[in-house]
Amino acid sequence: METVKISSKFQVVIPHEARESLRLRPGQRVRVFVYDGRLEFIPILPMKEMRGFARGMDSSFEREKDRY
Repeated sequence: METVKISSKFQVVIPHEARESLRLRPGQRVRVFVYDGRLEFIPILPMKEMRGFARGMDSSFEREKDRY
């Protein structure tokens, strides 16, 4: 885990290891959430890159009757 500093303009530098791990690119957009007292950055991916992201997900759960 790395520590970053918030600049006077409220900017942070995403560490190299994190950028590579998430394959972030310059100019790419991320969604920012405040969750349970922390900030979470979620990369926004093009739809083409989303193909198959839920592959292998277990969908064997009981559905409500009006959701069949």
